[in-house]
Formats: sequence, C-alpha cells, structure tokens
Amino acid sequence: MFSKLALLGFISTVTAHGTVSGIVADGVYYDGYNPAYQYITPAPVTVGWLIPTDLDNGFVPPTSYTNSDIICHKVATPAQIAAPVKAGGTVEFQWTPWPTSHKGPVIDYMANCKGPCETVDKTTLEWFKVDAVGLINPTSETDGYWGTDVLIANNNSWTVEIPPTLATGNYVIRHEIIALHAAGSANGAQNYPQCANLAVTGTGTAAPAGVLATTFYTPTDPGILFNLYGTLTTYPIPGPTLWSGAVSITQSMPAAPTASSPGIYSVA
Repeated sequence: MFSKLALLGFISTVTAHGTVSGIVADGVYYDGYNPAYQYITPAPVTVGWLIPTDLDNGFVPPTSYTNSDIICHKVATPAQIAAPVKAGGTVEFQWTPWPTSHKGPVIDYMANCKGPCETVDKTTLEWFKVDAVGLINPTSETDGYWGTDVLIANNNSWTVEIPPTLATGNYVIRHEIIALHAAGSANGAQNYPQCANLAVTGTGTAAPAGVLATTFYTPTDPGILFNLYGTLTTYPIPGPTLWSGAVSITQSMPAAPTASSPGIYSVA
C-alpha cells in the first residue's frame, strides 16, 4: 500500500499539466487541493475546491464552456473552509510546475457567495474579473512572453490583490490559466480553472455585478481560437471586461543571480 507521501507524489508526476497545490492569503499558507486526498482517511480539509476526478491534472476543453465544469474545474465541489483575507490584501496561488510550452493568459475572477461558500450552488455564482495578464511582449522570446512565463519565473506562483473597495463577505476566487499551445485548432485551447474560498473583511461597500461562468467564453472567441505560432502582435484576453475596482499589481520575481558573493565567511 502506498504511503500518503508516495501517493501524493505519484499523482503529481503522472502529467505535465498543473494544479494549485496551495495558496498564501495575507501571508498565511493554506492547502489547495490534490486529487490524491480522496484516498486519505480522514481527508485533509482545504480552502481549494475539491476536484477528485482531475487525476491527470488536466483541463476543461472549449466543448465544456456551457456546462458547470468550466466554473471551478471538472465535477468541482465547494471547499469546506475559507481563508481569511483583508480587502486590499493579497492571495498568492502556488502551482505545481507549469510547462513552458503551455503559454497563455492568467485570469482571476471573484464571486460573492451571499452566504456560506461551503454550501453554495456553483451554478448561481456571478463572477467579476479582478486580474488578467495575457501577451506581455510578442517578440521578447519564442512565441512571445506571456502571463504564464511570469508565473513560471516567479517560482510557479501568481499573486492577486483583493480589491480594497470590495464589501465584506464570503467569496470564491477563481484563478485560471488558459494554455494556447494547441489553440490554433478548433477546441484546442486548454482551460485550467482553480477555485478557493475566501472570507473577505474590510470597510469597502462595492458589490460589483457579475456574470455566470458558463457565459465567459465561446470556442470561437479570438482569444480562445488563437494561433500561438503565427506572427504575434496583440492578444485579446477572453471573457468579461476587468472590473473597474480591480487593482493590477506587478508580480514579484526572483532577483537575478550574481557572482559577487565570496561564498566563504570568516569566523571572528
């Protein structure tokens, strides 16, 4: 019988795609979700939504854009706890290693559960976009420099600021990568939505209108049916427009290594 660590390791290495393994909300770490948790008794309680059928760390295809799988991934069910975070605070998503070939945008949405997120009907959630980074530089490297390249350079992590004017409440945050390496063909785009529960507190009163996730995209949107390998100039980020109260932040990246340190220290 596999040990817990061996089982988790096996699940994480059977594929070259990815999932969010953990989040850091206002400096505190919380588990994301790993499909291997379903084989552990008792199963870990996570802030990440449960996606036990995602054993291959796979994706949601464009053919599923109008069904509930696009909301928080395949057969997703709500997390049973929430990470506390202040409006104006940050949430960092920590991914398993993301393939460099899977270039594309990184997009974040939020939805107010209007009650406990642990029991929310996901099909009723109305989402507003709080962050989106697509094509940053079309010529800086092969096939352009994208949001995913920033995520990889930042140790496979992405940070989102919770809008400071957002009203106190229970929210789901939906963090998504859309991989475009096969998007030049019909139904070739790969969506990787990941959800987590947040308990947001603050003095704001903003209650932005949202839309159902099943209306975000169509298979023929210019940012979904997209040739990554053509001559790149611009990229239209798919989905609804960015909410006016959203705050775009610069992802912090590791400093460039230097050879200035002597590496040997004398002891006084």
